[in-house]
Amino acid sequence: MEVKNQGMILNTELNIVYRYLREMGIPKEDAEDIVQETAYKFLRYNDSIQPSKTRSWLIRVALNFHYDQCRKLSRIRLDLNDEILVATQKEQPETMMLTKEQREELSFALAKIKPKFQELLLLKYQTGLSYQEISSIVSMNLSSVKTNLYRARNQLAKVLKEAANGEKK
Repeated sequence: MEVKNQGMILNTELNIVYRYLREMGIPKEDAEDIVQETAYKFLRYNDSIQPSKTRSWLIRVALNFHYDQCRKLSRIRLDLNDEILVATQKEQPETMMLTKEQREELSFALAKIKPKFQELLLLKYQTGLSYQEISSIVSMNLSSVKTNLYRARNQLAKVLKEAANGEKK
């Protein structure tokens, strides 16, 4: 019974990692491969991982694997427009279109800020990690994470405001 619960917890955490990778713009197939490799490494090393740090460990392993693959292939692919909007039957078409447009605007704005800021914002708001977990993932001290997230939010707000002002003209 305990093994089944651990499997369900691992599956939930891997789904979060997958969504984070997709939000970073990693293609679906690549994200699936990365999650599979991450799960394999987790199963190999789960005895040495603290349960409270499982999510941050999984994300760090997934990102490291992705960066290794990019270096091996000598290319980085960012395709933020590849996201397919899956709608439930209850959603109205207008709501679906507004949601899609908002995601596109946010993706466009994120693409205009520094990659470090992008990563921090996605870790904080897409995966819901704490400052401490983000600190261990990106190998930064806690105060630097807080400062950089503050700057990232300000920079994103500035880009979004400029885009909104550009549309009004």
